[in-house]
Amino acid sequence: MGKAKLIFVVLIIFLIGVVALSKQLVYGYVTPGPDTWYRKDVEGFLYAAKLAGVKVVVLNSDYDVEKEISNIKTLVDMGVDGMCIFSFNPNGPFIAARETARAGIPLVVTDNVGQVLKAKEPVVAAIDFDWDAMGKNIAQYIAKHWPGENIAFIAGRLEHVPVQVFLKAFKAEVAKLGKNKIVAIRDGKYIPDEAVRQVQDLIESGYDFTVLHIFNEEMAAAVVRWLKSRNLLNNPIKITSQNGAPYGIALIKEGSIKYSISSSPGWEGFISFLALHAYVTGKIKKERQWILLPVTPVTEETINDKTKVVPWDVDPVWIELTKKYFPQYIGLIDALK
Repeated sequence: MGKAKLIFVVLIIFLIGVVALSKQLVYGYVTPGPDTWYRKDVEGFLYAAKLAGVKVVVLNSDYDVEKEISNIKTLVDMGVDGMCIFSFNPNGPFIAARETARAGIPLVVTDNVGQVLKAKEPVVAAIDFDWDAMGKNIAQYIAKHWPGENIAFIAGRLEHVPVQVFLKAFKAEVAKLGKNKIVAIRDGKYIPDEAVRQVQDLIESGYDFTVLHIFNEEMAAAVVRWLKSRNLLNNPIKITSQNGAPYGIALIKEGSIKYSISSSPGWEGFISFLALHAYVTGKIKKERQWILLPVTPVTEETINDKTKVVPWDVDPVWIELTKKYFPQYIGLIDALK
């Protein structure tokens, strides 16, 4: 081979390497449905991806098991560089773990309370809030403020693992404290109108309760409006909820929701991206991580503090909080555009 030809070949190999190194990363995100919580989780993931210069393909499963499986396989077939799945059913993350492991694609799972870490296939991380602690906290608040009163519970989707973990802890703590009794558990399906229908049916069916815990504030807001229209809100029915959504905060300030716990899906999505990106870029190569975001009771002292009641909408405070609670990502954050 002549010298000129050799130089040409070396140059081509070099250019191919440069292109490979400069190739934009593409991550896939499977989201379970149109609920506000899920949408904000996606927005948090996309915000971090934009800062990092990563492209994201988002596929919505619309609470359909077969569509979720199809979405997983579509992203695998696309050859994405990494995947995050937020599933509405217990089997989804395990299917994603199997399919991504076969393809050699790193996987992060959101809001699965660590169950996917039991899979035989390794995943990068499970990103969660402490749903067990939230269930106990709500039970303790009710026991302290309304001892002797009966409780009705409106869940999100009962097949959703965080709901199951929360409810198990809530029921156990209510029984342990012995101050209240749970008289009804209904599935609100994360649909505000469905939550209203369930509450209406409970009242019309004669269930005896004066405390109503509703699994998210989007459903709670609809129930508040319905109870107000019938002069039942706080007379006698008191509502507790969770999540610290913007509309929930407003209802807490006016006294329509008596108590809630802050947990920002936007920040959760932001952390989900960082966990995946840290692995893909080789910054952190550990697998089977279980990463829990802090939660905060919404009180008069915390309600206006964004570092305590964390915003759902994209906010630079997420970066400040991440550096405080997840220092392993400081270098990665500082490298973001």
